[in-house]
Parts: sequence; structure tokens; C-alpha cells
Amino acid sequence: MSATEDPSAVGRRPEGQEATPDGAEAVAQFLRALAREDVDGAMRLVAPKIVYENVSLPTLRGRDRVRRVFGVLARTPAGFDVRIHRIAQNGSAVLTERTDVLFLGPFRLQFWVCGVFEVSDGRITLWRDYFDWSNMLRATVRGAVGVLIPRLRPRL
Repeated sequence: MSATEDPSAVGRRPEGQEATPDGAEAVAQFLRALAREDVDGAMRLVAPKIVYENVSLPTLRGRDRVRRVFGVLARTPAGFDVRIHRIAQNGSAVLTERTDVLFLGPFRLQFWVCGVFEVSDGRITLWRDYFDWSNMLRATVRGAVGVLIPRLRPRL
């Protein structure tokens, strides 16, 4: 009996065949995996020759370099969280408006980010994030105040 003839098989893929997420879903899965510290899961969504640009910071080229950076972060007491406010796709381009959080113990650095991703065959080939340094400075001050006065600690 074929999969289409078996009502219990509807929506299942043949054994060993993975679904390729669309661009927006691939980006959302990628960011959620990073927030869970699932570096391997995140890297499955990244092309081998990815270009990662945090505008105004050094560019990383290649999945191995990106894996190293996030692998080191996953082994430290520091962490990452994300809230995606908007995500839009046009062809292979995916745009995000989001709040990223970097934290170490009670210190939370929470700031806005706009991201541009290019996705090909379900794999991220370009990840370019834009953020504002003055916003980062304010977030640093707010994070420091939150350490001293926990009720003022930033929350997503």
C-alpha cells in the first residue's frame, strides 16, 4: 500500500527523507536552536559557506567558524535568548525584527536587532545583523541596574 493510500501515513515523508523548511521557518528554527544552546541543530540549518556579518564587527565565513563561536558560548555560563517580533520573506531573503538577549548570571543585555538572511534549499547562506551601539550602551546600563535592583531587570 502506498503512503497516499494509507490514511495513517498522510503528511509523513518516506523514511530518511527530511523536510526542507522554507526560508522564514529555517531562520526561526535556527534562532530558536541557538537560544536552546543546540549548536548542532542550528548548524544543520546553515550552509557550509555561510557568511555571518554583525555589521561593524568582523565577518565570519564558513560553518566551522560560526560553529566554533557558538560552541564556545554554549560552554560558558553566558547565554542567548531571542524574541522575534516580525519575520518576512521575499524570495530567498528573510528579514527579522527581534530582541536579542545576552546574559551572564543576573546581568541581561537586551537590545533590538534587524537581521537579513539569505536562504537557499533550506540552508542559511548569509546572516547579517544590524544593531545600534547607543542602544547597546543603554542596554548595558539597564542590565547593570538590573543586577543591583532585580525588579528593574530587563525581561522579554
